[in-house]
Amino acid sequence: MVTSTHEVSHRLFQEHPEALTPVFEALRLPPPVREDFGEVSTDATEIRPLERRIDTVLKFEPDMGESFLLAVESQTKVDPDKARSWSYYVAYLSAKFDMPVLLVTVCRDRATASWATGPFECAVGPWSTQTTRPFVLGPQTVPKVTDESVVARQPALSALSAIVHSEDRRADAILETVARGLASFPSSIMAYWFELVEIGLENTPSKKKWRELMGVGTQFPGSGTLIEESYLGGKAEGRAEGRAEGRAEGRAEGRAEGRAEGRAEGRAEGRAEGRAEAILRVLEVRGITVSDSVHERITTCTDLDTLTAWFDRSLTATTVEDVLTESPNASADTSEQQ
Repeated sequence: MVTSTHEVSHRLFQEHPEALTPVFEALRLPPPVREDFGEVSTDATEIRPLERRIDTVLKFEPDMGESFLLAVESQTKVDPDKARSWSYYVAYLSAKFDMPVLLVTVCRDRATASWATGPFECAVGPWSTQTTRPFVLGPQTVPKVTDESVVARQPALSALSAIVHSEDRRADAILETVARGLASFPSSIMAYWFELVEIGLENTPSKKKWRELMGVGTQFPGSGTLIEESYLGGKAEGRAEGRAEGRAEGRAEGRAEGRAEGRAEGRAEGRAEGRAEAILRVLEVRGITVSDSVHERITTCTDLDTLTAWFDRSLTATTVEDVLTESPNASADTSEQQ
């Protein structure tokens, strides 16, 4: 089952692999640089009826030194079945790409983090054929961020710290430090990190504290975060209501049917504009250039289904063309699934 923690881990490490700093320090490697990473398919399916997917797979390819794959998994509880899956992931990726593999697991809970360190052995009697030892990013290995200057320099690691230490007795102090540090960023960047942390906190007690510290501007539409409710929802509804009243009064004065029609049309336009703004904001945060013609195409689109599809693609696309052009395999994949 995919949880909010899984979603955040995927987004965080895919877009900001510098959050893996504790891993590289433990390996006595230079701090990770974003340019040294490339994304690898997370599909580890061999036989179609048994589908397996790794949360995140990254290829580390520095100019100098050894290249290797990082398989990043989020784990919220002790699960022996998952340990067996991890062994499979490592063996599969190593065989497929002919590269060494480092398995990294992210855990908020201290007990789960201790279990996840393994080792997990495939053995017969005293003989171990395969041993899997994940590197755990958890309360024991991720530093507690208590300095705002660290947040300014390393926002990805700071966001990870806020999530991993959400059940620590000093959780509130860590959240306050991270929130103050993130407040120094431009509003759109700040909103991105605020929401990412909120989603990562999932159902922990710290989530209420974090919501009290949050600002406005949404980057994760559909996740039900405080920013989304107060910003996109309020903005869209406010715009829609304003249009609705104008249409209702000017077009169908005194007629209930006319008012209802105007209100529905206004809300639809408001939702479309809000969705278009969300797409453009995601592309901006992810550093993808948007030309004037593409900007106009997105902002003038009124079809919610199309805008939703564009938004979904904007989360992982590397170019604007990837967002606006449907994959040629999409219909074929849909047919196979059916």
